[in-house]
Amino acid sequence: MNQNVGGRPVSGWRILAIVEFVAILAIGLVFFYRQQDEALVVYCAHDAVFSEEILNAFEQKTGIKVEPRFDTEATKSLGLTNLIIREQNHPRCDVFWNNQTLGTATLKEQGLLETYQGDGYQRIPAKFKDPDGTWTGFAARLRVYITNTEKLTATRESIEQKLSGPLNDVAIAKPLYGTTLTHFTVLCDAWGLDRLKTWYQSLQERNIQETSGNAGVKNLVASGSCALGFTDTDDFFVAVDDGKPVASLPITVDEHTILIPNSVAIIKGTKRRKQAETLVNYLLSEEVELKLAQSQSRQIPLGDVNWDQVPAEVRELQPYVKNAYPLANLVKEREKVLAWLESEYLK
Repeated sequence: MNQNVGGRPVSGWRILAIVEFVAILAIGLVFFYRQQDEALVVYCAHDAVFSEEILNAFEQKTGIKVEPRFDTEATKSLGLTNLIIREQNHPRCDVFWNNQTLGTATLKEQGLLETYQGDGYQRIPAKFKDPDGTWTGFAARLRVYITNTEKLTATRESIEQKLSGPLNDVAIAKPLYGTTLTHFTVLCDAWGLDRLKTWYQSLQERNIQETSGNAGVKNLVASGSCALGFTDTDDFFVAVDDGKPVASLPITVDEHTILIPNSVAIIKGTKRRKQAETLVNYLLSEEVELKLAQSQSRQIPLGDVNWDQVPAEVRELQPYVKNAYPLANLVKEREKVLAWLESEYLK
């Protein structure tokens, strides 16, 4: 059977082929736009109180829906890293916003990250990003001593003297997780694992108080229950804003500060690659680094920004960035420290 199209006969088979082609094209378009409407799944270890505002602004700016997943204060960075590893055969996460870099670098070693060197990657200095482009650091915190000024002055001499005696009124977060794990990894690299073990055993024997996270350390010092603690600048500034009698001093290792950037990476196997790239570029932008600097967490920008828009107390921290302990190539040390701590805590 033939039909006329434009004055020429067209066979029924040809019409059927055209119909099938149009149907397939329509199904493909429906599938494409459905994927565009699906939320971008973001595993986020950065505090929700700060990160949700950033992610909401991204949604409003781009129209890309975001579905964040957070974890607990105590286990968030390690918990989410391990979740990505467990899900590697059927990944749910598209973008990982980690609150540090070493766990993200571990995912690279396991082949779970995709390479992307977009505009955001280009504006971050080389020392804070993976040379292959699998992850990029941004918006950093400093590891600091926090003191209750009614009990202890924040000087090197007074802190060293305090740490040389009984530690009943000194606090540290459990080192199995978070930035305390990064702190211990740096010490392992600088000192060796045996010396680190001896040092930590000494802290425990002198009754140092352990909390589930850095916020707990901050609370103990801010309330006066402890005179001294190990924490990060974001928690310290929370206490400052609450009007607590606190001061801070950067922790140094071999005269280097411990600078802990956030990091962002695209998870291998994402079905929303373009949306993921858009979010990565946004998180690595000057806009976001300024927002995080101006937030209560007072993150330190790593890329070029208009420093006139950065709060004065954050500008004071900028010189410490240049003297930061190099975190590149510490994945093996992190694995050693983690294996030792898991044997201690997870018996």
